[in-house]
Amino acid sequence: MTAKKKSKAKKKNSQLVIRINDEERDEFVALCEELDTSAAREVRRFIRGFLKEHESTEEE
Repeated sequence: MTAKKKSKAKKKNSQLVIRINDEERDEFVALCEELDTSAAREVRRFIRGFLKEHESTEEE
């Protein structure tokens, strides 16, 4: 990522608390580690994709 892109990235200044069972959380975190990513990064990726998917349907 270039310095220009980094400076334009939106600041992460909010949290979302979710409740899931311990086993699912542990399995998710372990899989993220195996895939060399973080749980937070994957949750953010899901949220962005979900918003993008539903943005196009709302405009129609």
